[in-house]
Amino acid sequence: MNIVDMKSSAAPLVTGAKWSFVTRRVRRADIRLLDRDLTAATSGDLVLAEVQTIGNHKRLQLSDGRFSALYPKDRIVLACADRFAEDQYEGVAALCPDGSDLLAGGGVIGEMRSRHGKIKRPTRLSVIGRLANKDGRVVNVSDFGLPPSQGPKPKHVIGVLGTGMNAGKTAAAAGLVNGFARFGKKVSAIKVTGTGSFGDVQAYEAAGAAQVWDFTDAGLASTYRQPIGQLDSLTRTLLAASAQNDIAIVELADGVSQVETAKLLRSHTYRALFDAFVLAAPGALAAKGALHWLDSEAQIKPIALSGLMTQAPLAVAEAQTLGLPVFSREELADPATASCLIGLLEHPAQASVA
Repeated sequence: MNIVDMKSSAAPLVTGAKWSFVTRRVRRADIRLLDRDLTAATSGDLVLAEVQTIGNHKRLQLSDGRFSALYPKDRIVLACADRFAEDQYEGVAALCPDGSDLLAGGGVIGEMRSRHGKIKRPTRLSVIGRLANKDGRVVNVSDFGLPPSQGPKPKHVIGVLGTGMNAGKTAAAAGLVNGFARFGKKVSAIKVTGTGSFGDVQAYEAAGAAQVWDFTDAGLASTYRQPIGQLDSLTRTLLAASAQNDIAIVELADGVSQVETAKLLRSHTYRALFDAFVLAAPGALAAKGALHWLDSEAQIKPIALSGLMTQAPLAVAEAQTLGLPVFSREELADPATASCLIGLLEHPAQASVA
């Protein structure tokens, strides 16, 4: 089959398709052709697929922030990308003529490598083709990302780290956003690594962030297996886009030892973007292990602990023996806590958050 045969009009097939969250910045008018060469797929390529069988993901996160139930034969627009999720799937950005996997409900398609034992097999998709512009060039979500910037950033930047998935990072970040907003500060909330999903974005918006960004705004559907220099650059770009705000709350996905997160935190120039870090954990032992890793591997000493463990008073009491204040989301959302944190950031020798 020659290159001409590999291309056809996309319009009849795209009409009525469901566009996923990770495609939210795509200019749909640019989509003209369908490229059926699946072997050339790269991370971020826009893909038109049809649902074969419903598996773990029964809903799709749409580009307008709504959920849509999935049905067999639904046509959906996704991005080919990798995924790292210990409690769901690891997958790679690859497309197969025999079928591919819905790796994430935010709209990531690829090939599953492994899955958690309690998770069903992924929803299976037939790949119709990659979407291309009028010149035949395959459209990539990176085409619509914010231009790279090394501009100024907000006066204060707090990073939110975790011991792993579901440690309570987003709840802690949302609490910080709400507390600083109620304290009268303009807050930008940023998710710099992870797999595209509107859950974090919506949590930040609900908490009162004046501005919300994530890595999809910088042109990535997923940050797994992406170059560390690119992740450093997108963090700087999103911070520069937040410069008009007083403070930025920046969440990094997964645990501190996850491969990309670990490499970023080990970088002195990357750590220098932050004024302080908060660590979220499901329990005191996990927090202790993460604190040791942060100290020995990245020379980071968080200013406070939070996370899922704050739901259990006994877990909080145990965590307090680690020598750091422990805050629940509700306590982080208290303007009084925000006031103490601002004092600590501006006068670290005098302020206390205990």
